[in-house]
Amino acid sequence: MHAPIARRRLIAAATLTAIALALPAAQAQADYPERDVKIIVPFPAGGTTDIAARVVAAELGKTWNKPVVVDNKAGAGGNVGTAEAARATADGYTLLMGTVSTHAINQSVYSKLPYDPVKDFVPVTLVIPVPNILEVNPKFADKHGIRTVADLIKYLKANPDSVNMASTGNGTSTHLSGELFQTMTGTRMTHVPYKGSSPALTDVMGGSADLIFDNLPSSMGYIKGGKLRPLAVTTAARSPALPDVPTMAEAGVKGYEASSWFGLLAPAGTPPAIVEKIQRDVAAALQQAPVRAQLQAQGATPSGNTPAQFKQFMAQETAKWAKVVQASGAKVD
Repeated sequence: MHAPIARRRLIAAATLTAIALALPAAQAQADYPERDVKIIVPFPAGGTTDIAARVVAAELGKTWNKPVVVDNKAGAGGNVGTAEAARATADGYTLLMGTVSTHAINQSVYSKLPYDPVKDFVPVTLVIPVPNILEVNPKFADKHGIRTVADLIKYLKANPDSVNMASTGNGTSTHLSGELFQTMTGTRMTHVPYKGSSPALTDVMGGSADLIFDNLPSSMGYIKGGKLRPLAVTTAARSPALPDVPTMAEAGVKGYEASSWFGLLAPAGTPPAIVEKIQRDVAAALQQAPVRAQLQAQGATPSGNTPAQFKQFMAQETAKWAKVVQASGAKVD
């Protein structure tokens, strides 16, 4: 057999093999989803994780013409629901709305996790990054003359450990934002962890706790209603949703920067074609004008990046927060 003919046959065979291998993946992508899809939220209803998941679920439900349901599985700083998602069948029908806590902070804070944030999941897409916001109970603030971050620092230094700082749970970004604040200002507060944003905010507004570093979207309505008083956002730039609220650096804590984020992940082993389809459809949903306007009004920035970009982002966030955890000494057995 002549060499050119042999080469052509080899090339033809390789092409047919590639097509044969690609067909099942293409078919899986075309058929998905054939039934309900579940998004596990590892925090209670009403918080920013829940808000992000419900926006995504509503839009994907329209796109796929299949129900996309949100399942709140709260507990242990997001570890309970995240572990359940890690154990789910890797077929694309159970997803996780992961957070900076579940996939960047908890592995540094907790001595042992019931899941591996890298090995047990495949990234799909970053949905929204958001600022955290330092906010206080207005009655507490008025009683002690606290109108600014400088006022708060002065009061904390005069009254160490007397202020109750609520958080959405041990190891969450709201907890670590407060720990970073105390480290950088030389102040001390009493940390009171809750099982999510909704119960924490209820107690801050009710006066059982005095302040919180919360994710902006879950607090926006209460700020607008005057039930919480914002002192500063934790990001390097002001939030367009609250342009009159200074950054922590502008308020006098130079070099302070922290933020939260929420992204979609699937159990490890989920077919790449299905991951690609989910990412593409979520990204398209986040580009729709009504969806962008809804999220931006709550202080969130729609993303929709690729799985590779999300993976790199999470690695960077893990390294950043590990330093914050080490500096603060925050640990959970």
